[in-house]
Amino acid sequence: MQGFIDWAGQIHPVWGIIILTFFPLLELRAAIPYGLLATELPWWVTALLAVGTNWLVAPLVYLFLKYILRFLTRWPWFAGVWGRYCQRVQRRIEKAVNTWGAWGLAIFIGIPLPGSGVYTGALGAYLLGMGFRRFMWVALVGVLIAGALVTAIVLSGNEALSWLVNDNAATSEAAAGI
Repeated sequence: MQGFIDWAGQIHPVWGIIILTFFPLLELRAAIPYGLLATELPWWVTALLAVGTNWLVAPLVYLFLKYILRFLTRWPWFAGVWGRYCQRVQRRIEKAVNTWGAWGLAIFIGIPLPGSGVYTGALGAYLLGMGFRRFMWVALVGVLIAGALVTAIVLSGNEALSWLVNDNAATSEAAAGI
């Protein structure tokens, strides 16, 4: 991550957030902390930019997944790995969808942990036969949930860290008799 931050320091912060959001394992889970902690952008700009970009990923993945898979599954080794991955994703998402319907997929997308998010949600929607329009609404809700959670966690953690550092500095100064 430090290498990216060094590289991103050479480009505009907005582009750094957009680029991070497009990485499948990172998405807004990394873009929001980067924007809040490594740039001077206001929190709401960072959150809106990451959420908007992450939602933009949803139609791209959903619409092009069929064509990408058709090309990649020509190789037997990839087809085997992909088949096992799809079964695992379908089991995880199908359980949530069977329990809560479309809200289950939105919650799955909204949980800001690796292995969930728009990329996996698009795959799950595709495998379960969810229509494009419905998936776009589900993806929006999920991305809004994830964006709100990550933003709140980073802001609260950043405030706690700031309080801890300032409190320790005051304690050190008092102990030194300053």
